[in-house]
Amino acid sequence: MTRQSAAKTQPASSSMVILERFLPYRLNVLASLASNALAQIYAERFGLSIPAWRVVATLGQYEFRTARDIAAHAVMHKSTVSRAVAALEQRGLIARRPNQDDRREELLELTGEGRGIYEALAPEALAFEERFVSVLTEEEQKLLGSLIDRLSGHARQLTPEGEARE
Repeated sequence: MTRQSAAKTQPASSSMVILERFLPYRLNVLASLASNALAQIYAERFGLSIPAWRVVATLGQYEFRTARDIAAHAVMHKSTVSRAVAALEQRGLIARRPNQDDRREELLELTGEGRGIYEALAPEALAFEERFVSVLTEEEQKLLGSLIDRLSGHARQLTPEGEARE
């Protein structure tokens, strides 16, 4: 009997992880599919990577933030944010200025060109979100939002402080 056929004949254990039914895996797959589909919009039109878009979107929402704030907000590793910030700065889409409250950090903000990209993409991102959730009723959309909020809050409690992973 081959190893493959032996694996098929073994009874499923209650402690076996079946990825297709394992919620963390399923959420990760869903997030990746949604993120990659949305990425087509900003990658094709503006040449932005997923991390770069998240930096632009965060700065579009909050005007200015530190790289550490962006990493925490977008749940990205600091090095990923740093590379995205460097690329965006090189393209002239973001600028740095001293943080008066903490001289060890710099505040990041969108330049005029960066703000223009954000303002062009924000309506398209919102339209994508609307198409994405259109398979759900309005009631289901509200319930999903509530469930995601609860699970996200709980997951943050389960994650060691300061650990952002992608």
